[in-house]
Amino acid sequence: MDTERLRRFRRERALSQRDLARASGLGLDTVNKVETGVRDALPMTLRKLADALGVEPHELMKGDANG
Repeated sequence: MDTERLRRFRRERALSQRDLARASGLGLDTVNKVETGVRDALPMTLRKLADALGVEPHELMKGDANG
């Protein structure tokens, strides 16, 4: 996961980490650790974050040609 992309998408939508946690059904601690690179996102976590941000999971990944 590209933590900079996650942060960029979140900020573009004017969401705090707390807002993203609520929207995705994840804990604030999980969102924080994934965004800061402390924890890798499991596939289910990646899907929940992408859904909450209105993007496809591959858009949160490094090497995506659209980012």
